[in-house]
Amino acid sequence: MRKTLYLLAGSIFFFSQFMFSQGSPDYNGGFKVKFDEEGKKYFRILSWAQVQGSYSDDVPEESSKLNFNLRRARVLMYAQINDKFLILTHFGLNSLNASNMSAVGTGDNSQLFFHDVWAQYNITKNHSIGGGLHYFNGISRLNNQSTLNMMTMDNNRQSWATIGLSDQFARHMGIFAKGKIGKLQYRLAINDAISNSLDVQNRVAYNADGSPDISENTTYYAGRELLGSKDAGKCYAGYFDYHFLDEESNFLPYKVGTYLGGKRIFNVGAGFFLHPEGAVRMEGTELKGEDVSIFAIDAFYDSSLGENGSAITAYATFQSNDYGEDYLYSAYGTGSMIYGHVGYVLPGDVAKPRFQPYVSFASNSYDGANDNRDVLGIGANAYFSGHNSKLTLEYKNQKFGDSNVGSVTLQAMIYL
Repeated sequence: MRKTLYLLAGSIFFFSQFMFSQGSPDYNGGFKVKFDEEGKKYFRILSWAQVQGSYSDDVPEESSKLNFNLRRARVLMYAQINDKFLILTHFGLNSLNASNMSAVGTGDNSQLFFHDVWAQYNITKNHSIGGGLHYFNGISRLNNQSTLNMMTMDNNRQSWATIGLSDQFARHMGIFAKGKIGKLQYRLAINDAISNSLDVQNRVAYNADGSPDISENTTYYAGRELLGSKDAGKCYAGYFDYHFLDEESNFLPYKVGTYLGGKRIFNVGAGFFLHPEGAVRMEGTELKGEDVSIFAIDAFYDSSLGENGSAITAYATFQSNDYGEDYLYSAYGTGSMIYGHVGYVLPGDVAKPRFQPYVSFASNSYDGANDNRDVLGIGANAYFSGHNSKLTLEYKNQKFGDSNVGSVTLQAMIYL
């Protein structure tokens, strides 16, 4: 632990010296092409990459303690022919590294895939409906988190509460409605759950006669696959947040992680996810469906602190998770979660590199386990030009049962 903390402190010092010597380019809002003078016909393209180097002592003796990872490589495009219609396309890949790359780039993990593809119709200025592969999720702010402007190095894992279980990489296929009434914003969705969930891929086996060979008294998130789409095919989600101070944009579904004091934000939100008979459990010789229900409340605060360039970002949430009786798989489990993080932008010239130390903590309790999964993160961001160019250094420690794993990761990110 002490060795790891020394490495973290030394790395922060080294990179702070490096960054003070660099310029801060001005990206002027990205690449947007207008096709009329009013700006009602246009398209916009965004692209970003996150590259990581991670060090951990908790590896097999024959394995390297230092590894590199392309955490995200993405392209997002959206366009409208008038102010009533919008189409969005988002594609890329995630977590490409030496363990899952292929010799000539044809392996599964080397392939680009669609994260989002949806069409939207604006009923009025403040209310819209749409459909496709979308990210208008329920539950909490973090389940709608943008990957462009997170304050911590990555999202809290349990907050993406259905990733790979009912959706494709946090996106569902379905229809949505979103909008605002005064200072209350909302998003609601009705979606199809996927058949090929992580549980189906990794834990559900089949007998020679085609019947599922699953353990008795064990819960699986495999309702649509094993019970059929009639009873277990649909899931429902919603999130509502009230904006007490400045209002955030809800033009796109991606929630901002930190504004670095550029706005005065205080929001309180609540959300849900419901999947009737989304889980299954073998009781004796009978396969029974169990409803999946997840609820959360959260609060988000972001504001400058005086005129010296300093700012604070704070977030807290409580989440109740019911994936069926004693469900436990990977980071998911029936039980509850508390999570919070806070970051402080150090005083300084807002036109120059800025620094933001932060701390995060999550505690997950599971009905099917005796111990909590506790995750502590301590890190710092160095911003060359806001989120468009930044370095993040983070020490993370995760404790669960007899496992106590610590790692240090440095991430470089650029987006245009």
